[in-house]
Amino acid sequence: MVLLPKAEYDALIELAAEAEENAADVAIYDARKAEASPLLPAEVSMAMLRGDNRLRALRQWRDLTQVHLAREIEVSQGFLSDLENGRRNMTASARGRIARVLSVPEAWLE
Repeated sequence: MVLLPKAEYDALIELAAEAEENAADVAIYDARKAEASPLLPAEVSMAMLRGDNRLRALRQWRDLTQVHLAREIEVSQGFLSDLENGRRNMTASARGRIARVLSVPEAWLE
């Protein structure tokens, strides 16, 4: 048995209520963070800030040439170059194959 003054008991009850509220806020934050797509690696972000296309930055981050990536996703090197330079739009099928080969979320290629 522990005896506490009423003021100390009330202070402990208030702290417990605040902790419960904080835990709820943390749970909301964690849920929203889980819903968000993963952040791009710093090297990719820096390349994009220097002006590189996201696909090119991701390919170079994975240390692949256009020829190698094109072969892996079964397109020509010229087609891949067109994607990287914005002369062609990426199809959903190509996005999926590229994401698989680069081991990145498809959302990074949108």
